[in-house]
Amino acid sequence: MELFGSYTSPYVRHCRIVFKETGIAYSLTETDHDMSAKLSPAKKVPFLHHNELRLFDSSSILKYVREKNGERFFADTTDYDQYCLVNTAMDATINLFLLSKEGVTPENNGYMKRQQARVHEILALLERRDHAVAYEGPHPFSDGELRLGCFLSWGLFRSLLSLDEFPKLQAFLDKINDYPIFADTHPSLKD
Repeated sequence: MELFGSYTSPYVRHCRIVFKETGIAYSLTETDHDMSAKLSPAKKVPFLHHNELRLFDSSSILKYVREKNGERFFADTTDYDQYCLVNTAMDATINLFLLSKEGVTPENNGYMKRQQARVHEILALLERRDHAVAYEGPHPFSDGELRLGCFLSWGLFRSLLSLDEFPKLQAFLDKINDYPIFADTHPSLKD
C-alpha cells in the first residue's frame, strides 16, 4: 500500500498510526500541495493507492485499513461523533492557517471569525467530556481519541492552538503522548 501525504499532516498522522497499530505494511510518499492537486481529485492529502484501489480521504483510508485487519473503525456512535467534531475543528483550523498566509484573518474577514469561533466552541465542548477512560478495543485509544490527539498535537506544533483554558484536553494530550506509536509519529519526526 502506498500512502501519499506529509509527515506534518494530522490526517496523515492518524493513518500512519493505524498502519502501525495493525501491522499492515505500507510506504509513505511525501506529497506537497502541487503533487496532491495533480494526483487526487480532492486536491489534498492523504490519499492511498493499493493495487487498483484509490482512496482519497483519510476516513476511507482508516476504514479500509481497520477492516482489512478485522477491526471496527469506531468504538460507538459517540466516538464517531467526536471524530466528526474534531474533523470540523481541524478543517477550520487548517483554513485559518492556510488563509492567514494570504492575509485573510479573523480580524479582517467575517467567515474566518466564524471559523475561529467554531474551533473554540468545539474545544470547549470536548473539554467537558471524559477521554481515554472506557475504550475496550484492541489498541489503547479509539479512532475518535486518536483523531483528537492528532489535532491537538498538530495545533500546538503549528502554534495555532493553546490549551491553557482546556486542562482536561491538555491532560488527555499528555496521556496519549505516552503511547509510543502516537509519540513516534509526532509531526516533527520522520519514521
